[in-house]
Amino acid sequence: MITPHSLGRALRSSLAVLLLLTGALLATPTASARPLSAPSAVPPATLTEVTGFGANPSDLRMYVYAPAAVTAHPAVLVAVHWCGGSGPDMHAGTEYARLADQYGFVIVYPSVTRNSKCFDVSSPQALRRDGGSDPVGIKSMIDWVSAAYSADASRVFVTGISSGAMMTNVLLGDYPDVFAAGAAFAGVPFGCFATTDGSEWNSACSGGTVVRTPRQWGDLVRGAHPGYTGPRPRVQLWHGTEDDVLRYPNFGEEIKQWTEVRGPARPRPPPTRRRPAGPAPATAAPVTGPRWRPSVSRAPGTTSTRGAWPPGCSPSSAWTPAAGPDRIPSPRAPAG
Repeated sequence: MITPHSLGRALRSSLAVLLLLTGALLATPTASARPLSAPSAVPPATLTEVTGFGANPSDLRMYVYAPAAVTAHPAVLVAVHWCGGSGPDMHAGTEYARLADQYGFVIVYPSVTRNSKCFDVSSPQALRRDGGSDPVGIKSMIDWVSAAYSADASRVFVTGISSGAMMTNVLLGDYPDVFAAGAAFAGVPFGCFATTDGSEWNSACSGGTVVRTPRQWGDLVRGAHPGYTGPRPRVQLWHGTEDDVLRYPNFGEEIKQWTEVRGPARPRPPPTRRRPAGPAPATAAPVTGPRWRPSVSRAPGTTSTRGAWPPGCSPSSAWTPAAGPDRIPSPRAPAG
């Protein structure tokens, strides 16, 4: 059973900033009440809502955290929440703010306002560059922060959990020229959740039954920004083997997709090696080879847990709920 105490212990370990590790939900902090409507620095070391940040067709809310000592031309991290969560929840439930204090980068936390509290990764508008919906609003947030802090355009990163992981993949496909890298925790391939009837949910995809060839997956990504021939972002993928919301086969399909997009390899879904149970959750490490390693920075899957938390980042007492990370109760709204 997850408790606030056990969740508070999650993510005591951290990797380098580019690994973009994420963690369990804690309490929602109180954001600064000061909305800002022009590109100017937000109050330091305070989660602050920013308004009037640019094109925002789906009425997202924008929260920014900037440490007291922002580096010159800082990196920017976009941290995208799960279904039922919010930007403040993502701020409270991860260690990104602490890492920002340490390394001087700026964090953007997009926050959904629609009833489902899930990001739009399904509509035709979301799955093409500048097509509308959530990706356009998030891109506006990046532009705002970049202007306010003279951010380094070559160091913009994105990470997310579940719905946020799906949005991570969507953003990497829609805006490959914006992001240097992304890390998706319990997501699905770009375009897997696509619908044409206005529905936000795709049961075939969530159930892990959508299987395509690497080329077919790659064509979906390339179709988001036709004619783009520039470099593609680096990608890191994580997924719980027992996730029963977004099933584990999606992990292999993601690997196929991003490996094909970044290079000519045609990998099979990786086999796993199980490690003995111990104080920390057992993990399954894909057996990687040179054909796909250059394309996907790292793609471990976790075992013995039903969520998406990486090995070494959740103590054994801090398991995710059986339904996956999207079912963690939110202090702001019922879980979706």
